[in-house]
Amino acid sequence: MSASVPSGQAEIKKYDTYYVNVDPEQDDKATEIKLLSFKRPHMRAFHCSWMGFFTAFFIWFAIAPLLPEIKTSLGLSKQQIWTSNICSVAGTVFMRFINGPMCDKYGARILMGVLLMLCSIPCACTGLVNSAASLSTLRFFIGLGGSTFVCCQFWTSRMFTKEVAGTANALVGGWGNLGGGVTQIVMGTLLFPLFKLGMSADKAWRTVCIVPAVVGFCLGFLIIQVSDDAPKGNYKDMKKNGTMPEVSAAASFRSGAANINTWILFVQYACCFGVELTMNNAAASYFKSKFELNTESAAAIASIFGWMNLFARGIGGYVSDNLNSRMGMRGRLIWQGCLLIVEGALVFVFSNSNSLAVAIVIMVFFSSVVQAAEGSTYGIVPYVNPPVT
Repeated sequence: MSASVPSGQAEIKKYDTYYVNVDPEQDDKATEIKLLSFKRPHMRAFHCSWMGFFTAFFIWFAIAPLLPEIKTSLGLSKQQIWTSNICSVAGTVFMRFINGPMCDKYGARILMGVLLMLCSIPCACTGLVNSAASLSTLRFFIGLGGSTFVCCQFWTSRMFTKEVAGTANALVGGWGNLGGGVTQIVMGTLLFPLFKLGMSADKAWRTVCIVPAVVGFCLGFLIIQVSDDAPKGNYKDMKKNGTMPEVSAAASFRSGAANINTWILFVQYACCFGVELTMNNAAASYFKSKFELNTESAAAIASIFGWMNLFARGIGGYVSDNLNSRMGMRGRLIWQGCLLIVEGALVFVFSNSNSLAVAIVIMVFFSSVVQAAEGSTYGIVPYVNPPVT
């Protein structure tokens, strides 16, 4: 994405020096990850990307642990709740197709911030829900925030070289997805009971979603102000000074969509991330109905699935990078294939567990493999179509 600079003319950059080692041949992308640093531009973008995605998950799944209460309050059927879950996922799938080309044109920073602020609005309106139709509609628009995953991955791929992209993308994706587990505890086990101390259960679930909405809006605004689009600066300035050419969002979309490898990886990723979305939406309700738990306990147990993101995705990406250095792309694909096979087997074991203790233990292993499979995907992405990935 770099443009040529006329002979004898120095390239204009926002930063003269970097806190991390970079590769000038890869547009000054970082060749290392310094987790304890928050320095601009590389590590600031790294931390803003996972925090933004984490907060998007906080907004996106704030309703999930409250669904048993919403179901009772509105007199909804199990099928109507599942319809709302589908609408929630449909929103993010729809917006992810748009986000890729938009990131190519405008950069991930602005899109991340704007999406967080916009999706905070329907989240804050959760209390206005009064029917199955309004619940599904609301969750569709909140679900648009889940597309910040594209911004998250694009941003780190823009900041780090292909050699460390698997680890970098797995870490920000995993820590971001950790929001799904934290949300179960914060919303279902902490805030909901707290709000119930001063009001009815019906008013509590209608009011509590204001908290993630405020957090998301504020963080979205902050991300736009304190970070950078790329190692050499923001896209607007880079295009103005000739460091970067103008990009067509439509052409970018056509280039990615026309590549068969894009769709193969699409299916591979759906087999792991799709499973995670299903668990985030349904785990609390599943544990409450199957093992007859209360909302608070079911949400706490369901959160365990998301907590595995803390390390499992990073491991998936790290192993993928290491196998790539030894075996090339073949090593990455073998690793991911093995993970998907084990994941499929654990789905059957988990669904047939009739003991709560056994179900929790199996879920820990199941989640770890799911997250590692997702992490292994991120090491493949930069090689699918190098000019647009």
